[in-house]
Amino acid sequence: MTIATEHGSYAYPTVSSAIAASDEATLDAAVQAVKAQKDAWTHVSAADRARLCTRLMRDFHAQAERWVAACLQAKGLSATSPFRGEEWAAGPYTIMRHLRQYVGSLSDVAKSGYPKIPGPVTVRPDGQVVAQIFPVDGYDKALFSGLKGELWMEPGTVTKANFRQSQAALYHQSHEGKVALVLAAGNVSSIGPLDIFYKLFNEDQVVVCKMNPVNEYLGPIMEDAFKALIEPGYLRVVYGGAKEGAYLCSHPDVDEIHVTGSDKTFEAIVFGPGADGRARKAQNEPVLTKRITGELGNVSPVIVVPGTWSASDITYQAEHLVTMLSNNAGFNCNATRVIVTSASWPQRQQLLDAMRDIMRKLPTRQAYYPGAHDRQQAFVAAHPSAETFGTPQEGELPWTLIAGVSPDDDSQMVFTTEAFCSLFAESGLEASSTQDFLTKAVTFVNDHVWGTLSASILIHPSTLREKGMAQALDRAVADLRYGSIGVNYWGGTGFILGTTTWGAFPGHTFSDIQSGMGVVHDTLLFDHVQKVVLRSPFRTIPTPPFFATRGRAS
Repeated sequence: MTIATEHGSYAYPTVSSAIAASDEATLDAAVQAVKAQKDAWTHVSAADRARLCTRLMRDFHAQAERWVAACLQAKGLSATSPFRGEEWAAGPYTIMRHLRQYVGSLSDVAKSGYPKIPGPVTVRPDGQVVAQIFPVDGYDKALFSGLKGELWMEPGTVTKANFRQSQAALYHQSHEGKVALVLAAGNVSSIGPLDIFYKLFNEDQVVVCKMNPVNEYLGPIMEDAFKALIEPGYLRVVYGGAKEGAYLCSHPDVDEIHVTGSDKTFEAIVFGPGADGRARKAQNEPVLTKRITGELGNVSPVIVVPGTWSASDITYQAEHLVTMLSNNAGFNCNATRVIVTSASWPQRQQLLDAMRDIMRKLPTRQAYYPGAHDRQQAFVAAHPSAETFGTPQEGELPWTLIAGVSPDDDSQMVFTTEAFCSLFAESGLEASSTQDFLTKAVTFVNDHVWGTLSASILIHPSTLREKGMAQALDRAVADLRYGSIGVNYWGGTGFILGTTTWGAFPGHTFSDIQSGMGVVHDTLLFDHVQKVVLRSPFRTIPTPPFFATRGRAS
């Protein structure tokens, strides 16, 4: 495979398919089937959509065991694997959670015009509107102990006066229907369904979904689970690789496109492949003028604010950090890739050593995503100080840590390129004080680390009590240019919560796409969201069950 030599992610290698690619006649028929219903879909009432989501919950629940079994088999995991809970959490749990929330929101729209917001709506001193949208209910409070989530709306666009008009807007307008193409992801099983739901319920578009060859095995299950959408012609599922994707992208009856994948795939869609595409990108001359949105990955940073941590604090956060990498064997766009520490923090090495101890004991995982071994080897070659942990069996990769990477050279591979395997790095910044470190860390990840999807900050409560630190943290959160930010919680958790949006920080262009443009999820039906902010205690009780070495729910 070709290793990326510029900022971004990889052009992933071609995958052989077990399911035959859909031929052009089948692709045409799929587009025409949903096109015939695109205007009818816009007239389906919110109440009827709520009932449709209720049926989808029932039908998907009937396929959940089959869904998880297929994922486990494809990822080389047994039915009794300690990692089986990940497939339940990232698949059926997340899909059912979103559907349940859509039922509530759409029922609210039918009754009062707008979904209920579970928390207060406030205005920051600079005028930015913030809505607390998590926890939704007592179940959330129990499962996500102490976690709160906020939507920060786009400054200057959303005000307290027009806030309601930024919610469920399409349900108060007459408009023509559209056909959306969803190019689904291959790593997390809920991504495709959630993208479909967003197009249908948030953007009022019927959908053709092309399965990713990596997890196309889910297509037949999806077709059984989503008959409530397929039977009336609101959804079609098709198969194939880059050739079929390109055909659908240029199809005259496809109005919009959403892709979850790499920035290289997005650029090939927008500008065309190969040298000609690169030349058109340089001239900003896209070959497609359709609206194209995408979630395209990230070199996800975690800023570790120095403080005085106990031994148990070190152990807890070491496990937290390793979890952010090891979930799904490292094949997540929100996995920790760069840990930013203070070079002079006395406990820096303690934290790194605790992480090393965890990785030595953590079972290695099947490297199921194409090209993973080549990517890991490329990073190790670029960073000879890389340390590996575990004893991988055939097809597996070790856990890999590249510690002490100099922040002075932002062209280093760990800063410019998403690893998308079981590898992360650490870099220490020089700073004169804790506040100075936090300011420099925000500038560093904003300006020198590729992507804008998700980031996290870890800060001890005793540090927050120091003079000026609460204000410094507030500035840091406000200044971070990421779509999802976690304070003392994995920022990537925003992916599963439903009421949170998921996508890049707004403002990217086709010529500098980075983590993408547009958002998905958002079961409260908002427009004009700038970012999600999750806040949690430094340590939660009980310890979250998803932590790397804890017993996993099955």
